[in-house]
Amino acid sequence: MADLEPLLRDLAPQVLAAVVRHFGDFDAGEDAVQEALLAAATQWPVEGVPDNPRGWLVTVASRARIAAWRRDTARERREQTVARMTPASAAPGPARDDTLTLLLLLCCHPALTPASQVALTLRAVGGLTTAEIARALLVPEATVAQRISRAKQTIRAAGARFSLPPPEELPARLAAVLHVLYLIFNEGYTASSGERLHRVELTTEAIRLTRQLHERLPGDGEVAGLLALMLLTDARRPARTRADGALVPLAEQDRSLWDRAAIAEGVDLVSAALTTTAVGPFQLQAAIAAVHDEAPAAADTDWPQILGLYDALDRIAPGPMVTLNRVVAVAMVHGPGAGLDALAAAGPVLEGHHRVAAVRAHLLEMAGDRAGARAAYEQAARQTLSGPERAYLQGRAAQTST
Repeated sequence: MADLEPLLRDLAPQVLAAVVRHFGDFDAGEDAVQEALLAAATQWPVEGVPDNPRGWLVTVASRARIAAWRRDTARERREQTVARMTPASAAPGPARDDTLTLLLLLCCHPALTPASQVALTLRAVGGLTTAEIARALLVPEATVAQRISRAKQTIRAAGARFSLPPPEELPARLAAVLHVLYLIFNEGYTASSGERLHRVELTTEAIRLTRQLHERLPGDGEVAGLLALMLLTDARRPARTRADGALVPLAEQDRSLWDRAAIAEGVDLVSAALTTTAVGPFQLQAAIAAVHDEAPAAADTDWPQILGLYDALDRIAPGPMVTLNRVVAVAMVHGPGAGLDALAAAGPVLEGHHRVAAVRAHLLEMAGDRAGARAAYEQAARQTLSGPERAYLQGRAAQTST
């Protein structure tokens, strides 16, 4: 089953989209897909993976959906509807990927609250578990489960159909879509818990969906910015861990291992977006990533330019992580003392996250306060749920003790 899990996880949203497009009813469609996935997990290890695994899952899920329809509908109406909806043969329809349509039309339906849009999309399209979504959103697991349940009920009550929205509705849905894809990518690039730093299946899926969105909306600067940000960030992944899985910070990475093709594509995307469209937060984040990626060595990083970009980002899209990253840039430009002052000035808005303690530790170490740095590294190590991050922080604490 372990070998099948990545395949089933990749296919699940595609199958769900196909079933919902064909039959409607998101909630019942998800139940049918779960039955198909369970059947695959049971049968494929014995019988082998079929030549067309997606088609197999669509067929089994469709049969499960029809069976549920038969249980819940009067016989005459049932037979008439099934006859209209089901082709004469049992073969599935053409292999088209409706995952992005599912994302835009149902998971980000305007009847849903933004919080519900995010939770439902992470579940249905990103394939995250309820616990993973809770960690990504920093809310209790029970809250996420309630949001997903209410979202399904709302979609059903709103009579949402699997058809393209009118053009005037698209901008209102895009913000939630981009935020969701960003969350999926971040959970894959730095897993919020566990012993793996990366979950490549999530970063790959986020990039794939964002690329599809960019193909549909090539003139949208923020879609291009998000895709550029993902490519420029993911390009560093080969150098981000050692052979034993240990984390390697950006300043210590072997830049010859970075994916230069991805960097070139990302730079081209963000450069074009910044010069032809209104500037948005994802474009600015991508520009910051590009400055890091284009530096031949860590010592060559243009920190004044990065600080200027963070200043702009703080004006148009302020937030705790923007504030924290700007603190680092302040320290790199004006010295660790200035960075510590900026961190203190941020106040309680930044407290409680392990990265705040990690940044404080780094700045104290830069300032020569080894005892203070050690205590802050140890605090950060206690707060993180990520095994690789904990090991790195504990190692930094040990180094400041010698």
